[in-house]
Amino acid sequence: MSFPKYPKYKDSGVEWLGDVPDHWEMLRLKFLSDIQTGDKDTVDAEDEGEYPFFVRSQTVERISTFTFDCEAILTAGDGVGVGKVFHYHRGPFDFHQRVYMMNHFHGIDGRFLFHYLRENFYKVALEGGAKSTVDSIRRPMLTDFPVVVPTVEEQSRIVTLVDAETSKIDALIAEQRRLIELLKEKRQAVISHAVTKGLNPDAPMKASGIEWLGDVPEHWSVFPLHRIVQQRRPITYGIVQPGEPDESGRFMIRNQDFTSGWANPDSLFRVSNSIEEPYQRARMKPNDLIMTIVGAVGSVGIIPAWLDGANTTQNLARIAIDETKASPFYVAALLQGPVGSRNVEFYSKGSVQAALNLGHVRRFWVTVPPLNEQTQIVEHINGHTAGLDALTAEATRAIDLLQERRTALISAAVTGKIDVREFANVEAA
Repeated sequence: MSFPKYPKYKDSGVEWLGDVPDHWEMLRLKFLSDIQTGDKDTVDAEDEGEYPFFVRSQTVERISTFTFDCEAILTAGDGVGVGKVFHYHRGPFDFHQRVYMMNHFHGIDGRFLFHYLRENFYKVALEGGAKSTVDSIRRPMLTDFPVVVPTVEEQSRIVTLVDAETSKIDALIAEQRRLIELLKEKRQAVISHAVTKGLNPDAPMKASGIEWLGDVPEHWSVFPLHRIVQQRRPITYGIVQPGEPDESGRFMIRNQDFTSGWANPDSLFRVSNSIEEPYQRARMKPNDLIMTIVGAVGSVGIIPAWLDGANTTQNLARIAIDETKASPFYVAALLQGPVGSRNVEFYSKGSVQAALNLGHVRRFWVTVPPLNEQTQIVEHINGHTAGLDALTAEATRAIDLLQERRTALISAAVTGKIDVREFANVEAA
């Protein structure tokens, strides 16, 4: 759906806001709502609590008591959610001492203000000195924040438009996410069958000796991962305290650098040579594997040639495969699939934080066919997953475009870049 512009605009006097409809009013947020912080702490959250407990993240915790029962907008006062996390709520709730609440709205629809703040506040918060060691909002950033206010009727129509159009966009996004999950399941099934049953459906089978693994081809071996690792380069982790980045230093690989494909070299952390030197044991060579052992446990990457000599953090394990015994590409496929997942599940079970130690990784059970068969399996997997990966990438791009459209629509509606006064008539028709 396309919308016309308003017939007449005026300069808002705010650089990031630009021109606004001539009849809209410019006011500071302090004239439109009450603003205060909470008095609860993170430890007050209760898993089985009856009421919402708003903290400094997108996740809403629970609590057994409530202090407020009203219409409110809440936003993080510090931490990673600054300027980006906003919640709209009606009913009983409580909130953290470093969360700001806006309520008792004067002459403005709370839902309209929620959309306006969510789409615009970050422009001031993240560019107005709110970035430090711990990001934080100073109270004047909120109280003096400029809000362009339409008539009450227009506010209602803007909210109706946003709700109607974003619900359509959200449905399309959900559809693409379901497709991605189906493609992921199909990909995992291809890998799982290839690395546990092989490519010959008529091959004689034997018991693997591992309950969750079941039967494997009779001529395959099943043993712990350390049996196919280079003896002189055992499984190890990297740098414990990397310090400040050093542009002339050595690359240091982190989890976020490879979990969605290798990052641009310019975005990789470089650690100083003096800090890296004691950790030479963890330096990488091309075709080494890297595995996350803290956090997103079990993520696996293969070291490309341009990262020869790079080091890593203590949250990652370097696995140097002995290529006379196994193909690194086969082992990577094995560890990225259900076999790797079952190993991770077994060893990280019961941990407060998902984590593995090097002993766990060394004992990972692996299925090992003859080398020539490993090569055939890798080619089979690559051939069957290339199309699935292409469809996944296409669905991911579609989600990105839909989210951009969603943001652009809301921003245009709440800042008067489109005239929605006829929206109700259009919907009725």
